[in-house]
Amino acid sequence: MTETSASVTWLTQEAYDRLKAELDHLAGPGRTEIAKRIEAAREEGDLRENGGYHAAKEEQGKQEARIRQLNQLLESATVGERPADDGVVEQGMVVTAEVGGESMRFLLGSREVSDDSLDVYSERSPLGSAIVGLKVGDSSAYSAPSGKQVPVKILDAKPYTG
Repeated sequence: MTETSASVTWLTQEAYDRLKAELDHLAGPGRTEIAKRIEAAREEGDLRENGGYHAAKEEQGKQEARIRQLNQLLESATVGERPADDGVVEQGMVVTAEVGGESMRFLLGSREVSDDSLDVYSERSPLGSAIVGLKVGDSSAYSAPSGKQVPVKILDAKPYTG
């Protein structure tokens, strides 16, 4: 679970450990592996028409960007506990809500800690900022990009256990 303020990201110990392991792999064995693939492709000859070389260089760029992203996230991280199971909407909660007349289930938090089975909304999104602090049964509304007010009613809020 994460809670992001201006400069702090709150992570559970499990999320921190998982992200740290990913960083360690990418920055160590991952870098070595991609360097070997680039060198092998380079040995094939003419780099202008070498698709394997260009693909490996592009993958290297993406990998380096992910390493920078993880470094930044982990440097600002504060490790904490999961939110209390008290029905109050906050970071790290899986929320079931009626949004604009339709039932939605989503994680209020960061995509970094969620599996792909849940939609994720930031606490700074229009929906997220409208519901933070609400309790089960509470209602609110937020402004859609069109300017229309979208009603929201909290049906359930439980800590993410993924």
